Amino acid sequence: MRVTGPEGPWHRVRDAVAHSGSVVVHGQLDDWLPADLDSPRLRPLLGHDYARFEKMAHHAVRARFVASRLLLKHVACAIVEAAPETVELAYKPGGRPYARGLDQIDISLSHTDTLLLVGLTRRGWIGVDAELTDRPMLGLGTENQVCTPHEHRLLAEVPEERRNSALVRLWTLKEAYSKAIGQGMRFRFTEFGFGPQDRPVQVLRPDGSPGTGDEWTFHTFRVDGKYTVSAALFDAGFGDTSDTAAATMLDLGLIDALVDGEFADSAGGVR
Repeated sequence: MRVTGPEGPWHRVRDAVAHSGSVVVHGQLDDWLPADLDSPRLRPLLGHDYARFEKMAHHAVRARFVASRLLLKHVACAIVEAAPETVELAYKPGGRPYARGLDQIDISLSHTDTLLLVGLTRRGWIGVDAELTDRPMLGLGTENQVCTPHEHRLLAEVPEERRNSALVRLWTLKEAYSKAIGQGMRFRFTEFGFGPQDRPVQVLRPDGSPGTGDEWTFHTFRVDGKYTVSAALFDAGFGDTSDTAAATMLDLGLIDALVDGEFADSAGGVR
């Protein structure tokens, strides 16, 4: 689902979460890039991330950082019914973002080229990843860093003209899964795998035997005709958390802190 700026349409995002418990939202850099990167209005929007932003020297890096955080905060706030300045982004070891004090939603962030991507779920964990579909990977040694022995055999059976895009698909699935479990690049991609596109997708062991069950679902799709996007979703089995309003999710101590202005500046790193 594409959202073209802070004005939404957010009702479509809320409807998607109400229907399935999860949503994947994408936007373009220009849609979310503020006209003035030196505007004082960015300080309360970025919160604690603002100090990190100030140290960035390259315009392109600064632009992507700001735009991606704005999209992430607006998606989360559309679901929890809060203003973006009142929600603080924080980061777990490895850079995984979360909305502090809002335990009943899980979020994930990715960006590549000019694409910004956000996943959100209230059912468990979510991870998302995006790459240019035509990103060169094959023949550069990438397959040796990414593929299990089983995947090597399957990849060799793919017609040569589709082999690189098949490798990009595997890469995004592995990134999405490793983000969902909070490991990022610390989890060696050769230690787990996925099957071909024409079969139900599940995590496989290096020899190709099943590694996970029905608690995990995976989706790969094309965005704007040139990006490969994958999402990994873990259903914790506790049912859907329909009440995600910030007023009922925040613990009382954090609400007091917000009222007292302790978090007047908010936020936190992702790749």
